[in-house]
Amino acid sequence: MTSVKTPADEAEARAIQDELRPRLVLTETGPPPGTGFVTGVDVAYDDTRDLVAAAAVVLDAATLEVVEEATAVGHVSFPYVPGLLAFRELPTVLAALDALGTPPGLVVCDGYGLAHPRGFGLACHLGVVTGLPTVGVAKNPFTFTHDEPGPRRGDSAPLRAPDGAEAGRALRTRDGVKPVYVSVGHRVSLDNACAHTLALSPRFRIPETTRHADSLCRRALREAS
Repeated sequence: MTSVKTPADEAEARAIQDELRPRLVLTETGPPPGTGFVTGVDVAYDDTRDLVAAAAVVLDAATLEVVEEATAVGHVSFPYVPGLLAFRELPTVLAALDALGTPPGLVVCDGYGLAHPRGFGLACHLGVVTGLPTVGVAKNPFTFTHDEPGPRRGDSAPLRAPDGAEAGRALRTRDGVKPVYVSVGHRVSLDNACAHTLALSPRFRIPETTRHADSLCRRALREAS
């Protein structure tokens, strides 16, 4: 079973990020869209009970049909700190992934990869500790700026870091609809991450991986005793 260390405080959490960041692989293209399996992961919180539920949903990349799904529920083990959200989510996400009998293939996180104030969002962290190719597809921008992408599906604009580097892309998945925010996690190129996001979003703004995982983790949280 894959596991991660729970840091004692914010300083240790940042030190762990600094230790893991050099292990990112940013030179691989990753699996082609529409082949093999692709897995969505997402989490939901119940603050009153201090619980977090994670879901992992495996889809056939060619048909977008659900192949397998798994959930895990645990207690929140790290406080909310901007830039350190992965430490709240990773233990339960890893438990859900470990419960799968199907190889996850590419993993799509509802969150960020390199488009993160410390350059090491959940998709990066998850990719490094599992070795899986990962991308982040977020619903909202974090600390990065971008020009408005064109109005058509597939149009995009770079997400710019403070130094001007491209940290990800604002990607239009439906004509005239607000974009999503795509960034590389581990072992996938940005072009391929955007291609996967479009392939996973044939009908809605949000990828099917995220839609399934979001629904499942919320249900798991409701059913948790």
